[in-house]
Amino acid sequence: MDKASGQKSAVAYLYPPIDPFEQQMLDAGDGHKIYVEQCGNPDGLPVVVLHGGPGGGCSPMMRRFFDPEIYRIILFDQRGCGRSRPHASVENNTTWHLVSDIELIREKLGVSDWIVFGGSWGATLSLIYAQAHPTSVLHLVLRGVFLSTQRELDWFYQGGAGAFWPEVWKSFEDLIPEMERHDMIAAYHNRLFSGDAMIETKYARAWAGWENALASIDSQGVGGTSPAEYARAFARLENHYFTNKCFLNAEQQILTNVAKIAHIPAIIVQGRFDMICPPLSAHTLASNWPKCRLVMVAKAGHALSEPGITAELVRAMDVLGASKVAEK
Repeated sequence: MDKASGQKSAVAYLYPPIDPFEQQMLDAGDGHKIYVEQCGNPDGLPVVVLHGGPGGGCSPMMRRFFDPEIYRIILFDQRGCGRSRPHASVENNTTWHLVSDIELIREKLGVSDWIVFGGSWGATLSLIYAQAHPTSVLHLVLRGVFLSTQRELDWFYQGGAGAFWPEVWKSFEDLIPEMERHDMIAAYHNRLFSGDAMIETKYARAWAGWENALASIDSQGVGGTSPAEYARAFARLENHYFTNKCFLNAEQQILTNVAKIAHIPAIIVQGRFDMICPPLSAHTLASNWPKCRLVMVAKAGHALSEPGITAELVRAMDVLGASKVAEK
């Protein structure tokens, strides 16, 4: 959910490009190896970055939201995507596997507690992780909140967003026979897991293209053609998670468990015109969380690369970093 246009205009707010000081493939068990990298100050304030999707992978741009003199920046590709292996695999790949992976990374890197920074699905995973391991989290910095509810899935995959982008929705919908359109996630699932590489790639590109087309407020409705390898991992993993309701039951829902993280301070940066994760979720979450501050960016959509969103996230990390340094 993080691939979009507008990146060049956002660059002015970012720190200069940096290279990792450490990269490794961490054996997470269950046949999965996780790519993990560290950048910035090895003795700095730890921050872990949780990318979107599921299946989006991390990118070099994500390193640049943090002052490298202050932060020890930790990024990783979640199971099945990016440089993690096996690629596009949904075997032993659930929300709870990812939560365990995050704790494994923290322990392996010798981090006592850290700031958790995540957007879109990364915000979902940040919240679930924090609720499962509240003593491991110093602060939450979230963007484009997705609470993993049926209402949100119906909005994006059953025509809600399509009411604003009817021509783009029609292209997405027309690939599915009319008799199957009552459940677009299931219809795409059948094709993304067909066992035929050409069919899987065709529908993966359509799935990714629908999302990419709506990510930016400046979008002209063209999602572009994603590389086959990226699209297949992104679409299969996202569809797998959404087919399984992100592996949450009623007792595990995020809003049900807000009390578990009531003591953790947080900031949410939300685009007012976010077509993928509408502001209602961010507003509802913040309303139930006294230590959470919601920043609504007036002229922004969903993407991490939206200039207004980039500016607010960098500002939030600068203020947070300065406050933590002052406490020492």
